Amino acid sequence: MKRIWVPALFTVFYSCHPNASDNKTTNSLSSSAIPLKESTAYCSPSSKASMLIASVTTDTISHEGKLSHEDMVWLPAATFTMGATDQEGRADEYPAHQVKLDGFWMDKHEVTNAQFRKFVESTGYVTTAEQKPDWNEMKKQLPPGTPKPADSVLAPGALVFSPPSYSVPLDDPGQWWKWVRGADWHHPTGPGSTIKGKDNFPVVNVSWYDAQAFCKWAGKRLPTEAEWEYAARGGLSLKKYPWGNEDPESGKPKANTWQGNFPNKNTDWDGYYGTAPVMSFAPNGFGLYDMAGNVWEWCSDWYSADYYRSLADEVAANVEGPAKSNDPMQPTVPVKVIRGGSFMCNPSYCKGYRVTSRMMSSEDSGLQNLGFRCVSSK
Repeated sequence: MKRIWVPALFTVFYSCHPNASDNKTTNSLSSSAIPLKESTAYCSPSSKASMLIASVTTDTISHEGKLSHEDMVWLPAATFTMGATDQEGRADEYPAHQVKLDGFWMDKHEVTNAQFRKFVESTGYVTTAEQKPDWNEMKKQLPPGTPKPADSVLAPGALVFSPPSYSVPLDDPGQWWKWVRGADWHHPTGPGSTIKGKDNFPVVNVSWYDAQAFCKWAGKRLPTEAEWEYAARGGLSLKKYPWGNEDPESGKPKANTWQGNFPNKNTDWDGYYGTAPVMSFAPNGFGLYDMAGNVWEWCSDWYSADYYRSLADEVAANVEGPAKSNDPMQPTVPVKVIRGGSFMCNPSYCKGYRVTSRMMSSEDSGLQNLGFRCVSSK
C-alpha cells in the first residue's frame, strides 16, 4: 500500500479485492497536505478523521409520538448462515457461522433526501460534513508529527466522485475521488449542486453520527451487521446476491452498479450513471429494495477483521458486533461496518454488492456513495 497526498483531510481507502495486501509507503509530506492511504483496488473511502461538535447532537434529539411502521417490512425471527460459503469473499467474510435473530422491522428502502430534509427542518440538526473539522481531534488519528494544515484547508466538505475521462490504474483512488469544500447532503457534489427534484433519491454525504441522529428522531435505530445480512438475503440461503446467484450484469438489470470500464466509462446499462431513485429495481424476497448497489449503508457495529472467528463454534444470538474496532489497515482509526455496495461497484475491482461483502468507514465519513436505512425491534 502506498500513499498519495490530498489537501484538507486524511482519508483511508480499503480494498474490495481479496488479494490486496501491498503495504508500501512514501515518506514525503507537504505542509498543506494530509495523507490519503490507498491499496490495490477500492470500493469506498473509509475514513475522514475530523471529529466535530455541533449544537444539535444525537444526545439532544428525541423521538416524539408513536413509532410509525409506514414503508417498513417485518422480518420474522430466524436462524441463518452468516458469512461467505463460496470462494469469492475476502478473508473477513469467513468463517461462515450460525446467527439467531429476533424479528425486527426494516425500512424497505434507503432513507431519502425528502425524509432527511424533514428531520433537519424539525430539529435544526447540522450534519458532520457541514461542520469545520476539529484539528485537536483529527490529529489523534494521524501519524505522529503530521503538520497542521492551514485553517483555510480545514473547511466543511465531503469526498465526491470525480471520474477521469480516460482509463487509470485501479491502485490510485485519487484519480476518481476529490475532496470538495461545501459538499454535503443537500449539495451532494459541492456548492452549486442541488437535490431539487431528487426527493426520492437516497440521502448521501451523511456520517454514522448523522444516521444515528436520524434514527433516534424517528424512534428507530441502525441495523446490526447480522440483521443487515439476514435482510439482504431475502429469505434465500447460501446465495451470493439478494436475488440469487445470477451475476448483476446477466439477464435484466437487478441493481444499480457500474457497467463498463471503471472509473472512466459507465455504459448505464442499468439505466443510471450515479445514484438511482429508491425502489428503481425489483425487491428481494422480503420486499426490501436496493440491498445491493446504489449506496453503501451504515450498520451499528464496530468493524473487526477477525470478528467472525469468535462466532465460529456457536449459534450466536442477536449479535451486536465486537466491543471495539479492529482494522489492521488503519489501526488508529475506529471504523464502523458499511454494507451493500454502491453504484460504483464493478466486478473488475469491487463486488461490494454480494450479500456477505463487508466494508468499513470511520464514523465521521461523508461520502457521495454512502447512506443508510433504519430498523426497529418493536
